[in-house]
Amino acid sequence: MREVVRVRTRSRSADRRQELGRRGEELAADYLTRTGLRVLHRNWRCRAGEVDIIARQGRTLVVVEVKTRSGRRFGTPTEAVDEAKRARLRALGHRWAREHGHPARIRVDVLGLLVLPGDRWFLRHQRGVA
Repeated sequence: MREVVRVRTRSRSADRRQELGRRGEELAADYLTRTGLRVLHRNWRCRAGEVDIIARQGRTLVVVEVKTRSGRRFGTPTEAVDEAKRARLRALGHRWAREHGHPARIRVDVLGLLVLPGDRWFLRHQRGVA
């Protein structure tokens, strides 16, 4: 008798969410560059967590969390970043700065992107949230 092994694949909705997130991060990096920040690293990971974008504005290291949503059913994108996440991002920023020899002045920003029907994108940039 032959054994059938079921292979679990990702759903289309998971693929769409991942693509939406990638597109949002790309738009966020472009926006930051246009507004004068220099993107130093994207999707930096360590054992303690991940930072979407690490940028520099003058002597300040800017740790950026990007949240992209396709609707407001679960609130706005920026509402998804709570106080604990903000504190974790600040700690990750200090760790990145130590590892890469950058100044210790850290600012945490949140970029919320909302895409609505008709491919209409809205961006909200919250500076210095932690």
